[in-house]
Amino acid sequence: MAECGASGSGSSGDSLDKSITLPPDEIFRNLENAKRFAIDIGGSLTKLAYYSTVQHKVARVRSFDHSGKDAEQEHEPPYEISVQEEITARLHFIKFENTYIEACLDFIKDHLVNTETKVIQATGGGAYKFKDLIEEKLRLKVDKEDVMTCLIKGCNFVLKNIPHEAFMYQKDADPEFRFQTNHPNIFPYLLVNIGSGVSIVKVETEDKFEWIGGSSIGGGTFWGLGALLTKTKKFDELLHLASKGQHTNVDMLVRDVYGGAYQTLGLSGNLIASSFGKSATADKEFSKEDMSKSLLHMISNDIGQLACLYAKLHNLDRVYFGGFFIRGHPVTMRTITYSINFFSKGEVQALFLRHEGYLGAIGAFLKGAEQDNPNQYSWGENYAGSSGLMSTSPELFPMQRARSGTFDLLEMDRLERPLVNLPLLLDPSSYIPDTVDLTDDAMARKYWLTCFEEALDGVVNRAIASQPDAIDAAERAEKFRQKYWNKLQTLRHQPFAYGTLTVRSLLETREHCLNEFNFPDPYSKVKQRENGIALKCFQRVIRSLDSLGWEERQFALVKGLLAGNVFDWGAKAVSDVLESEPQFGFEEAKRKLQERPWLVDSYGEWLQRLKGPPHKCALIFADNSGIDIILGVFPFVRELLFRGTEVILACNSGPALNDVTYNESLIVAERIAAMDPLIQSALREDKLLLVQTGSSSPCLDLSRLDKGLAVLVRERSTDLVVIEGMGRAIHTNYHAALRCESLKLAVIKNSWLADRLGGRLFSVIFKYEVPAK
Repeated sequence: MAECGASGSGSSGDSLDKSITLPPDEIFRNLENAKRFAIDIGGSLTKLAYYSTVQHKVARVRSFDHSGKDAEQEHEPPYEISVQEEITARLHFIKFENTYIEACLDFIKDHLVNTETKVIQATGGGAYKFKDLIEEKLRLKVDKEDVMTCLIKGCNFVLKNIPHEAFMYQKDADPEFRFQTNHPNIFPYLLVNIGSGVSIVKVETEDKFEWIGGSSIGGGTFWGLGALLTKTKKFDELLHLASKGQHTNVDMLVRDVYGGAYQTLGLSGNLIASSFGKSATADKEFSKEDMSKSLLHMISNDIGQLACLYAKLHNLDRVYFGGFFIRGHPVTMRTITYSINFFSKGEVQALFLRHEGYLGAIGAFLKGAEQDNPNQYSWGENYAGSSGLMSTSPELFPMQRARSGTFDLLEMDRLERPLVNLPLLLDPSSYIPDTVDLTDDAMARKYWLTCFEEALDGVVNRAIASQPDAIDAAERAEKFRQKYWNKLQTLRHQPFAYGTLTVRSLLETREHCLNEFNFPDPYSKVKQRENGIALKCFQRVIRSLDSLGWEERQFALVKGLLAGNVFDWGAKAVSDVLESEPQFGFEEAKRKLQERPWLVDSYGEWLQRLKGPPHKCALIFADNSGIDIILGVFPFVRELLFRGTEVILACNSGPALNDVTYNESLIVAERIAAMDPLIQSALREDKLLLVQTGSSSPCLDLSRLDKGLAVLVRERSTDLVVIEGMGRAIHTNYHAALRCESLKLAVIKNSWLADRLGGRLFSVIFKYEVPAK
């Protein structure tokens, strides 16, 4: 967030520079490449949206061209790496007070270079008020869009693309937010928009929704009556008064009428029997705080009961609340939540949205971009460029919402391919990828945040070393350090900033920050070297395996998979060894492994299963480059192929740590095929298929996988899923329930995690699961 120090607006970009502590180009990022605009102007806040093209570096790999050469050189790496420029699409959303609209428009006008449009989509009540100013400043024609259509489109967009968008508010919890995993089918739902009045809309599909009811008693009522009662004209100040008030001084409770609970009707004595009931008979002045609180309860309870009745009437259990009355205020979320829970007897949940304030701007943008069909893509939040959800605790941030000129940012990157659920999830609606919720687990949160802080120097050094010819590498690496360190400090105080905090989100935030400063693949040279070394050992490992008896070979294959998984540069216990002992190899890794029985040991059951008929098709999610993929995974794949099982080998679409990428796997497979006839024929006959996951993370979210992978899984009737690695099988998916057999295996390379799981460093997880019949 950027704080503005001035309360008035200027008339140029220079005045904007003087009024905020963050440079304007860090707020209006990539403005020179903005292509299309939309704006949502409310009573006090402006939300600007624009689409831009972002140029950033990517690491590409390709096989060497050996035409004209006698043979490949012994010392030559297995492929070459080049860093190229790539252009991707990004959505920017900026929220600021209307006070700054003129200065912001001036800054935008001065920096527009490549815009492709002559129109700006506008929605919200202020679109009429500021129409002439926008057209004068930006020289773009204002095209007004319907407010409710924009809200619905925006709501659909965030629910589909941001996994932890919706949350429940729990007053006494720490933290107060409880995020919901998005249902794979977001429809139908009820949207209750509380502006001046209340609109209740039933949303059935992307384009089908209807206004089913509403009320004239809404946010405007609270503001208007509050102003009459307290002489306080500002909405945020009224809410602040309400947060300090005691409504029981003004309201008549059930116990005031009946002397206690009304047992016959099952009503608690603390329930409000009559809002403002005491003011008719009491001969005294009431405080502004108490009257504000009573008024807030009266209106919230009315809206809550209305929403609950409509939800029950239309058989809906998901109700999202939005509008300026909500706007992240704890007192309004608390009273709405209580009301819905009371009137529905817990059957209907009051849900709020992290990016509720942006819905109109997102919807207006989508309306203007319909010819580009943005909904055919999947989008992902860019943590490096987004502010995150601020704490709403009045104790932590007393007048947060009334502060002068807060700029709030959200960035969404367009993903190359659409993402969908893995079809083999037992119940996609209850699937939670992450094993530990660090938002809830304070001890784990403290450990992992410290762990990532302590690892930062190593990541910075690795980033610099990956670009020895770049004269600005050290400077960019230092900027990365500062940005990621600041993110970690934010998450210490606001662990809910980007939804549920997990090891996965910490890793992904780090990757986003590295990409931000053009370090697309800091481990590219490490992977290249380790792939080269492992390829030279492949035939020897295969000969050794082929010399063994069947049962002995099955165990050797599993042990090879586990030993390969030791080679994880993301684990400090391993990276320290790899840095200090360059000769540490496959056999040394085997000796590091825990002896059987393992910490989790289903190997006996797995061996029995192998004595039965072969699986039809196995889906394997690979982890690390080098020894892991080449000497661990490929021999295992080869054995499955030999049994008559088809194999889908899924690797990351983009780089993360030393994890193998899809493009690297293609080259590795090509090199192995040249050495192994079984692999060669399987590739040629499409019995071994290499695919990308759609992910660039060391962890694995089975609800956001490449659509092409999902289609292949269905077509091949996949009946075995193998997930390997600490990130994919322990930090995520440890409890994932599938509709087919699964094998989750990993070596624990973190002593804290090992201790928590009841093991030690290099303990083994080998978890074979068969779904209940």
